[in-house]
Amino acid sequence: MGAWNSTLHFCQWYGVRCGRKHQRVTIVNLSSLELSGSISPYVGNLSFLKKLFLYNNSFNGEIPTEIGHLRRLQNLYLHNNSIGGRIPASISNCSNLGYFTSYNNNLVGRIPARIGSLLKLKAIAVAGNHLTGDLPPSLGNLSSLQEINVQENNFHVSFPDALCKLMNLRILDLSINQFLGTIPPSFLNLSLIEVIDISINSLEGSLPLNLGNSFPNLQFFSIVGNHFSGSIPMSISNASSLELFQLNENNFTGRVPSLQKLHRLMRLTIAGNNLGSGKADDLEFLSTLSNATNLQALIINENNFGGKLPEQLCSFSEKLQMIFIDENQIFGNIPTRNCVSLEILVANDNYLSGPIPSSIGKLINLGILYLKHNDLSGSIPSTIGNMTSLLQMDLSHNKLQGMIPPSLGNCKKLIRLDLSYNNLSGPMPPQLFGSSPLSIGLDLSRNQLSGSIPSEIGNLTNMGRLYLSKNVLSGVIPKDLSSCTSLEYLYMDANLFQGSVPSSLSSLRGLRELNLSHNLLSGNIPEFLEEFHTLKLLDLSYNNFEGTIPLEGVFKNVTAISIEGNKNLCGGIPELGLPPCKLQQPKRGLTITLKIIISTVSVVTGATVLLICLLMRLSRKRKRDQSSSSFHGKELLKLSYQNLLKATNGFSSDNLIGTGSFGSVYKGILDPEGTIVAVKVFNLMCRGAIKSFVAECEALRNLRHRNLVKILTTCSGVNYQGDDFKALVYEFMVNGSLDSWLHPALGSDEVPRTLDILQRLNIGIDVACALEYLHLHCETPVVHSDLKPSNVLLDENMTGRLSDFGLVKFLSDGILGNSTDQSSSFGLRGTIGYCPPEYGVGSKTSTSGDIFSFGILLLEMFSGKRPTDEMFKENLSLHNFVKRALPEQVTEIIDPNLFQARFSVHHNDNLRNRRNDMFIECLISIFKIGLSCSAESPQERMNISDIVAQLSSIKNKFLGAQLPREREVADAFLLAGGQS
Repeated sequence: MGAWNSTLHFCQWYGVRCGRKHQRVTIVNLSSLELSGSISPYVGNLSFLKKLFLYNNSFNGEIPTEIGHLRRLQNLYLHNNSIGGRIPASISNCSNLGYFTSYNNNLVGRIPARIGSLLKLKAIAVAGNHLTGDLPPSLGNLSSLQEINVQENNFHVSFPDALCKLMNLRILDLSINQFLGTIPPSFLNLSLIEVIDISINSLEGSLPLNLGNSFPNLQFFSIVGNHFSGSIPMSISNASSLELFQLNENNFTGRVPSLQKLHRLMRLTIAGNNLGSGKADDLEFLSTLSNATNLQALIINENNFGGKLPEQLCSFSEKLQMIFIDENQIFGNIPTRNCVSLEILVANDNYLSGPIPSSIGKLINLGILYLKHNDLSGSIPSTIGNMTSLLQMDLSHNKLQGMIPPSLGNCKKLIRLDLSYNNLSGPMPPQLFGSSPLSIGLDLSRNQLSGSIPSEIGNLTNMGRLYLSKNVLSGVIPKDLSSCTSLEYLYMDANLFQGSVPSSLSSLRGLRELNLSHNLLSGNIPEFLEEFHTLKLLDLSYNNFEGTIPLEGVFKNVTAISIEGNKNLCGGIPELGLPPCKLQQPKRGLTITLKIIISTVSVVTGATVLLICLLMRLSRKRKRDQSSSSFHGKELLKLSYQNLLKATNGFSSDNLIGTGSFGSVYKGILDPEGTIVAVKVFNLMCRGAIKSFVAECEALRNLRHRNLVKILTTCSGVNYQGDDFKALVYEFMVNGSLDSWLHPALGSDEVPRTLDILQRLNIGIDVACALEYLHLHCETPVVHSDLKPSNVLLDENMTGRLSDFGLVKFLSDGILGNSTDQSSSFGLRGTIGYCPPEYGVGSKTSTSGDIFSFGILLLEMFSGKRPTDEMFKENLSLHNFVKRALPEQVTEIIDPNLFQARFSVHHNDNLRNRRNDMFIECLISIFKIGLSCSAESPQERMNISDIVAQLSSIKNKFLGAQLPREREVADAFLLAGGQS
């Protein structure tokens, strides 16, 4: 807070308000300023303070006990920070306190019993912490209390009786804890209650019969994920203010009662129970929703409901957006009348029959259509092409026949299409591959499709999965398939494809599974498959392949490949049991004349080749003598000490970018082009600096990759004092280092720079790609040995570039993986916190050491904490800190700059949480990769190819390009751009 200084009276400081009469501070509002540090105990000196707002920052430390000195305090808002420790008992001295919020922090321990003395308290919200124990019985004294929110803590006790005394309570949220037992009858005394959320606990028993009569003001009732049983009380219809009624994931049985009076109902969720009996009258309760004109979601899946859906289902409410009826015993036809607002229809695993009605084309807002595992018949109506909002469609496991309608090509937003396990016939329509992205995948397997694969398939450059198995497709594998470079799963087995595998498919380097079995393919097995580092399953069985089986890559794993049924294969790894490949023998019976001719030609040819080689060698030697400092055939800039002195303005501190172990880096401007460069000047007085200079020259002379910082030239000479001078000149990275973005050192007037999740994920992939190149694709494997955020630089496109090769190691001895069995006399290599533990006990440098450093880097990028943070003492490390939090407490360890967006203000908590589920799931996956990479044992660490593949998969998933689970189709829809 640079604006807080003596030049202004403190009453004029930003965020401070004083009383008019005595000029004493009455309000401090520092919310949402990205502040950090601890809350000063001197806040207790502001004896006239009434309101303290510190929410939406990065404060840590504990709530100071001096807060109890603030006898006039009315509002204390501390939510969305990183505050730890206990709630101080001294808070009970704040006798005028009316509102206390500290949700989404790191509070531990119990809620102090003395809080029951705050008789003016109206709201307490401490959700999203690590509080334990029970809710103190003294809470029952707070007769003014209107809101209690202790969601997502670790309370593990019976349902608190004290709550039943709070007659003015409007909002009660005990969700995501471990509350036990039954709801006491006295709970029905809370006649003013409007919101009850006790979801995800271990509560049991039945709901009180007069539940609906006791809560006339009830608007939100959610008991999701408990062990409640019995029937739904008939009185629920009398809770006429009810808007959200959620009973899913319990053990309710019997019939659903009439809901006739719930005319304000917006969401009915009773999925995952044992409701219904499979009889025809199970769905009669749906007709009682005729007055629910605001109904938006009907979620009754995973029950035992029988019967037919009423044809007028959507006539009840023109606002109906979601229908989930999957995993029941519902039969009859699909109702589509008046469902114009419908966005999601999931009806898998039922007994729906008859044709798909042509009127389905009127559902122009439908984004998700899942009808798999039913008895639908007839053809797919061409009107389905009118559903231009369609994102995902699954009609698999039915009895559909006829041709795939070309009109599906009009569904330009379609990212997933599954028509498998039907009786569809005819060719694959080229229109299907026109403009639909199909980024998740296309499954047409188990049909009777014929003809060849249209060349238009090359348009699907973002397609992740293609399943064409068990059809009667023929022709050759089209070269256009090589444009589908995002493919991970390709199944073309059990068809009539012939010819060889085109060499252009070498572009499909992201493949994980490839199945070409049971076709008529011939020729050699492509050698480029050896280079597919992510390929884990390869099935080429029952074709006409011949020749040598490759030895590298997937071919080294006998359990990952299948090649039986090909009669003329040889070689391969011994486990395959195939005969060795024979060298081709010359034919007998050549005439003496022919032998003389062949011998003469061979001698002349050999002499010619030898002469050419000698001439080329002499030519190369002359070129080396003429230019001894060229890298990769390019003439380097020739810069002297004087040139660099001028470029950096005398190595001015104003141009200093950073310092390292062996020198300093300056920003420079070269004449006459005005090219901006980075100049690394080595401090040759430091031990190891010359060795570092030579190592960087050697490394950068041999290495070229888009994710490595490019060297422009070197300078080796003397300065004006006659001392040795050595420097390297690099491309200038305009966005500085990753470290400066993760841990900015801000001045008073600077706006902090932040990276969002996608930028961090992209940078992580960039660094992983750089390591993959160094470890696997260089002529000699290279170990970086000093991977950390300050050595990752960001160019103008925020692409990550790995720099600083001063500790690089060329593994000429072939050490690629772990090296715990090899000793070394070298000292510690790398930087403390990022250096693998085996280096500390003398193990040789290995690629697994880089993997460890990358894991720590990844954990730091998404937690915002350095491995050398003061909090990591004794047995607590960054690795263990993250490991202990996964997966349930991942939100506690996320970098606040990422975390803040998850808790954006929204009146509907469930919608807000749903939109953040994918965000959290991706972060958990990233942290798991970081933990696996930073395992103590080198043998337990991931390999770099798997790291690149998994991070890329997470990125695709975050962008909505991975197959969603059935229970999460609504989340996938929202991420893909649906409205709610």
